[in-house]
Amino acid sequence: MIKHLGKHVNQEIQIEGWLFNKRSSGKIRFVIVRDGSGQVQGVMAKQETDPELFELAGEVTQESSIRVRGFVREEPRAPSGYELTVTGLEVVGGSEDYPITLKKHGVDFLADRRHLWIRGPRQASILRIRSEIEQAIRDFFYQRDFILADSPIITSLAAEGTTNLFEIDYHGEKAYLAQTGQLYSEATAMALGRVYNFGPVFRAEKSKTRRHLLEFWMVEAEMAYCDFEQNLKVQEELVYYIIQRVLERNRLDLNTLKRDISKLEAVTLPFPRLSYTEAVKILQDSGEDFQWGEDFGAPQETLLSDHYESPVFVHRFPADIKAFYMKPDPSESRVVLGADLLASEGYGEIIGGGQRLDELEPLQQRIKEHNLPEEEFAWYTDLRRYGSVPHSGFGLGIERTVAWICGLEHIREAIPFPRMLYRIRP
Repeated sequence: MIKHLGKHVNQEIQIEGWLFNKRSSGKIRFVIVRDGSGQVQGVMAKQETDPELFELAGEVTQESSIRVRGFVREEPRAPSGYELTVTGLEVVGGSEDYPITLKKHGVDFLADRRHLWIRGPRQASILRIRSEIEQAIRDFFYQRDFILADSPIITSLAAEGTTNLFEIDYHGEKAYLAQTGQLYSEATAMALGRVYNFGPVFRAEKSKTRRHLLEFWMVEAEMAYCDFEQNLKVQEELVYYIIQRVLERNRLDLNTLKRDISKLEAVTLPFPRLSYTEAVKILQDSGEDFQWGEDFGAPQETLLSDHYESPVFVHRFPADIKAFYMKPDPSESRVVLGADLLASEGYGEIIGGGQRLDELEPLQQRIKEHNLPEEEFAWYTDLRRYGSVPHSGFGLGIERTVAWICGLEHIREAIPFPRMLYRIRP
């Protein structure tokens, strides 16, 4: 693979990939080859190359699949630090009139051809960083003895209200695509102690913003015998771990994206903490027409995060704007032991979490207050009947995290095939 060229300096190797681009200065031809792990430039001097090979290099077209042989040599001016002296070229599959040229195209044009757009160096770098983020998350939890316990995608209940559910017909019975796997993770945490689930979730929101998708991926952790402060500590350690992994392993990709790496390097532990009430005062002092009890929108989240170089926890939100399962603060019942983690640089909420209600009667009362079907939550309330313990958890949105770390303007680039309000294809 191209990313391993450094291990083969002065050796002849073969790359199986695609032609990204080519150029010629008459006596020298250059072919830029990609293989998914990166790109490398192949060089052919006319006087030193077989005439048929030199001719073929001039005829091969953009995005043709090719096998290229050549000697690896160090080249400090190359982005990867290496170049290839080509000794062989074979066209595996031709490519005629490739629609995405090296000139700029409109967003809709590219979105309609997302299956091809992801081949570009920018999109490939984003997806490689996404992969590293996901692997870092799995490693973080594995190293800390969390158990992966997957939750169902089809469910009969709503964890966070019914207004943004995708309803489906489940053999004649009404069912929904899951908004979250949290409630099921609470059950597995009572069996396994510290768990996480990792998969797609669905929100049928009528939002058309740079921060929203209708289908996205989320990692959700739940921990038995875990209080609010312990929960925040796990969250900040996870996010910091992710950043360090990407800085260590994806420097070239970050450079491709022209990401200001100093912004990521400035993130330090512990993350600042700001109560909702303190946040409201900051907003009001900044001239925002914002009242205690309202929920933050993107402008408010951006204004708050701009005060800090690291992500900031906003905690103890009003109970009325948070989910029914949040535990009230014992010292002030109108707020809950929940927190949102706002990414720096105005990227908004990347984590929501908190301590869960662990007593039966208060939980039953909240279910009634939210007009939720009690029979559907009978199994969930059972968790409070049989050995309930203090427990906490959180959910981290993958796409928002990718968008922040990559410095993306729109979340649609943070997933291979985005599902948005007016886009279901390809």
